[in-house]
Amino acid sequence: MAISDRKIYLASRSPRRRELLRQIGVGHELLLLREDPRRSVDVDETPRTDETPRDYVLRVATAKATAGLQVVARRAGGMIKPVLAADTTIALDDAIIGKPVDTADAARILNMLSGRSHTVITVVAMAFAERLETRISVSTVSMRALDDALIRRYIASGEPMDKAGAYAVQGRAAAFITRIEGSYSGIMGLPLAETVELLVAFDIESV
Repeated sequence: MAISDRKIYLASRSPRRRELLRQIGVGHELLLLREDPRRSVDVDETPRTDETPRDYVLRVATAKATAGLQVVARRAGGMIKPVLAADTTIALDDAIIGKPVDTADAARILNMLSGRSHTVITVVAMAFAERLETRISVSTVSMRALDDALIRRYIASGEPMDKAGAYAVQGRAAAFITRIEGSYSGIMGLPLAETVELLVAFDIESV
């Protein structure tokens, strides 16, 4: 197989990841895996028993990239673009904190994070032909104490839903963050330094 041009496929629904790729000048085409009826492989995002947060996010990110490559290969007839995928999770006391299932779950998660520091782990994976490479970003986020009224107002904004840890660091929740150690873009969902490392490894130009 050969790379058809210097662009890539992005196997992600996240508008933030698209914005971050545009920020560093990476041409890409969106690949929505769950909407492709020809997709024969599903990505199991359910944490496994005794799976660490790091192992979990590595497994999910690589599975997304691999599944995306399978879809692309069937579409492209041999000329394909590399597939970039990423996954982000939050770890608190070695427990995996995912996306809230509803507003009550969002309140539960935010109460857990309130007044404490947690870890944000993002893995970026790129697949092309028989090759698969990953990079990992680990950051620490400290959050001020949040009272119940503030949590209710924040949840009412709708921002916490579909966000790992029930907050968006680039949104209203920026007012909750007292300290960040690590990659701001990694906390958003796509660590740019690590992403560029992957692009260079696959001979794709960015900034």
